[in-house]
Amino acid sequence: MRKVGNTLIATVTAAALCCGAWLLHNGAETHAPPQPSAAQAHPGRPDPRSAPALPPSPPDRIRIPSIHVDAPLRGLGLTESGSLDVPPAGDANLAGWYEAGTTPGETGTAIVAGHVDTADGPAVFYDLGALERGAVIEVDRQDGKVALFTVDAVEMYEARDFPDKKVYGAAARPELRVITCGGGYSRATGYEGNVVVFAHLTGDRAG
Repeated sequence: MRKVGNTLIATVTAAALCCGAWLLHNGAETHAPPQPSAAQAHPGRPDPRSAPALPPSPPDRIRIPSIHVDAPLRGLGLTESGSLDVPPAGDANLAGWYEAGTTPGETGTAIVAGHVDTADGPAVFYDLGALERGAVIEVDRQDGKVALFTVDAVEMYEARDFPDKKVYGAAARPELRVITCGGGYSRATGYEGNVVVFAHLTGDRAG
């Protein structure tokens, strides 16, 4: 990411995306979102397949067919404290991307973030932890192309052990991170970690 402190981003992601009010009222044990299994973690060898990078173009929409995600994307900037802003909690089916960083499809690490729930129920990335390796993520871009990403891994990190460099570090090919909340749930502090999807560009098509 460009000109943004990784620790600040990790902190705001772990806090602001983790509402938990719905779980508090409906029972965390029976309504908790799915969490990634060990089988969804990074394999021993990275996927060698990769498509050529696309030119920069802002994204408009993200779709993850296997978990029924189809949501508009809005640009996210930085708060006054210098941390990454988050999508408004009032719209459950809305995700955001860091618009001062890499656009999805160009070389580097593009960041998409969204809520796991709101006070009223599940939000856009509620089922992110159920995503499997090899699944496809589609990102509509303003240049008319749809960037196609293949999921390499889905992992969960406790907030105190969030691997900033692994998640936000620069990449030599077009990569994507999709982030929401996960892990254990505390009535006092909410979700205790983050679910992170790692994916890389494997193709594109006309929108």
